[in-house]
Amino acid sequence: MIILSIDPGTATTGFAVIHKRGDTLRAIEYGVIRTKPDHSAPERLRQIHEEVGRLMDEHSPDVLVTERLFFGKNETTAISVGRSIGVILLAAGVRGMEWVEYSPPQVKQAVVGYGSADKKQVQYMVQRLLGLKEVPKPDDAADALAVGICHANSILPVSAR
Repeated sequence: MIILSIDPGTATTGFAVIHKRGDTLRAIEYGVIRTKPDHSAPERLRQIHEEVGRLMDEHSPDVLVTERLFFGKNETTAISVGRSIGVILLAAGVRGMEWVEYSPPQVKQAVVGYGSADKKQVQYMVQRLLGLKEVPKPDDAADALAVGICHANSILPVSAR
């Protein structure tokens, strides 16, 4: 199974492509999509849509996974992240791709075994679970990898369905 996981944002969108075979997970590609702050919102969203579409076309993932948007005190950030999720889901919808989302505590529980784990604990476990030489950077890419691991650990094997 190929999982495309996204940590949505407007300035920086983290992404990860993870291959799951049996109990083995392997990071195929991960990184960030950066947009320029001096570009208009429509231009930034177009860039995110195109880059996510490119990842989908290049890797043919079986599923798109994202972390559920957490509404904090900053409504402006929440709205812009919501717009990013919208263009990401549009890319998935055009391709008929399944979408699953997980809450931040679900991701932490699946990766660390503790729903209130801090960011460093999650990053350390992402590195260990994927056999990476170092902690993935930047944080947005590490977060995308964590969401992908959460999904990989949450799906049932065919024999258990």
